[in-house]
Amino acid sequence: MTRFLPPRLFCALLASALLAGCAELAPIFDRKAEPERDRTPAREASRGEARTSARSDPRADSGRDQVALREGIRLYNEGDFNGAIKRPGSADIRGGSPLRTRVTALKYTAFSYCVTSRPKQCEQAFEKILKIDPDFTLEPGEQGHPLWGPAFERAKRN
Repeated sequence: MTRFLPPRLFCALLASALLAGCAELAPIFDRKAEPERDRTPAREASRGEARTSARSDPRADSGRDQVALREGIRLYNEGDFNGAIKRPGSADIRGGSPLRTRVTALKYTAFSYCVTSRPKQCEQAFEKILKIDPDFTLEPGEQGHPLWGPAFERAKRN
């Protein structure tokens, strides 16, 4: 005997599933399109001055490292693991960045190495994390993962 869901319950379940899917798409649609860039020489010169002053301003460095970290995590979440390795490893995230930023960038770099079948580089990224933050541990949902769990444990033993 086949039994069906009552129509109201079915509609409620269907609506909640659709709305949950919409919530996942919200970050994609919230992106702002980049404005058309004017490439006149005067514009380029002012950009060069802005870049020079931004390099000397520590607050600008902090903003760049946060942008690089967010972009790296986005690339990882989108499955662009090589991009996720390159972006947080760029010059925007270096020794002057906050510890938490550097650790998070290295963690996603390690995860990316692991999922692209590069266990040695994964382990080395975890070793770098443990060198700058000896108390670092994986989050509960990250612990015991079949790819990076063993690499992290090996890095802790070294």
